[in-house]
Amino acid sequence: MIKKGFKVKILSGKDKKKEGEVIEIDRKNNRAKVKEINMVKKHVKTTKEKKGGIISKENFIHLSNLRLIEQKIKSKKPEAKK
Repeated sequence: MIKKGFKVKILSGKDKKKEGEVIEIDRKNNRAKVKEINMVKKHVKTTKEKKGGIISKENFIHLSNLRLIEQKIKSKKPEAKK
């Protein structure tokens, strides 16, 4: 199972054979966002708080197009202080 923080390889699409880290998961639609993969341009309107323009951001990619490479390993035991 792919989770946030895991390293994955892209199997198909414009970013085929690239690797990246999962930054967000959408379990309902079986999709994930991978850092610097599947970049799209988004036009943002100017508001009082934010400047507008064209920004690049990651878009979701289907989980079937990802292969798990490396899991983020969490240690359950805290390391002993010396």
